[in-house]
Amino acid sequence: MSPAAALSLASFVALLMLGLALLISTVRIIIGPTLADRVLALDLLTVVAMGFVAAIAIRTGLTLYLDIAIALALLGFLATIALARYIMSRRLKSGGAPQ
Repeated sequence: MSPAAALSLASFVALLMLGLALLISTVRIIIGPTLADRVLALDLLTVVAMGFVAAIAIRTGLTLYLDIAIALALLGFLATIALARYIMSRRLKSGGAPQ
């Protein structure tokens, strides 16, 4: 097996596994019992999407996709921080002590 064929096969397997993880995290967002579970699933969705973009970058050989993954990482980080602050404000308004 040539190195190019091995890389192609590995990237295809990675895309399949990341696609399955994307589906599972989407299901967790939909049926998550608490808001914190949904926020964590959304963060996982962002990380899996970054892996998906990186696998496509490796498969195609275009480094432009890595810039997209970096922008997606920044967006995911900011969304996680914003949702965590929202959860904390809801907990403080309801009278619960922050942990």
